[in-house]
Amino acid sequence: MFGWDFLLTTLIVVVAPGAGVLYTLAAGLGRGGRAGVVAAFGCTLGIVPHLTAALFGLAAVLHASALAFATVKWAGVAWLGWMAWRMLRESGGLAVEAARAPRSDLRIIRDGVVVNLLNPKLSLFFVAFLPQFMRADDPHPLVTMAALGGVFMAATLVVFVIYGLFAGAVREKVTSRPRVLAWIRRSFAAAFVGLGAKLAFAEV
Repeated sequence: MFGWDFLLTTLIVVVAPGAGVLYTLAAGLGRGGRAGVVAAFGCTLGIVPHLTAALFGLAAVLHASALAFATVKWAGVAWLGWMAWRMLRESGGLAVEAARAPRSDLRIIRDGVVVNLLNPKLSLFFVAFLPQFMRADDPHPLVTMAALGGVFMAATLVVFVIYGLFAGAVREKVTSRPRVLAWIRRSFAAAFVGLGAKLAFAEV
């Protein structure tokens, strides 16, 4: 069912830095490898609504309606701006600091879900990308799309877990150097702002 072209393309899309990758790295650096893994799970869970919408045709509505797309888009822009602000203020799950403050796994998952939930391009991804790897005469298109979406989610989880564990592994080296720590905070904040700006100019 899954060709190498689909798997390779999926891997490229998943590995490419985005809001989910940044959030996972920030969680790993801020709270350790376990938090990075939890963040990866949250980001992956945030894909479920988009896949469900694609299966039930709601993503097509988002694609066709400029108002619906704009509503989700600007909510996503606002959330990315909020995360950049939190990073600069060294607060919440995005705080990268030497002292590891306790933080609920549910809160880390919640933020990870929202990161991908407010990304309207994911819904368009499932509408425009997955059908390219489906046969026109497929007798069970919904099953095939669900399976393709499941592979995409699995790849996301695996890659993001690797990102999170890597961030956790280098955490002590990073947090022991205040200048490096400050540079990372500013870089992450700038990256979130950049992603928000890119999303702001996105069109249906």
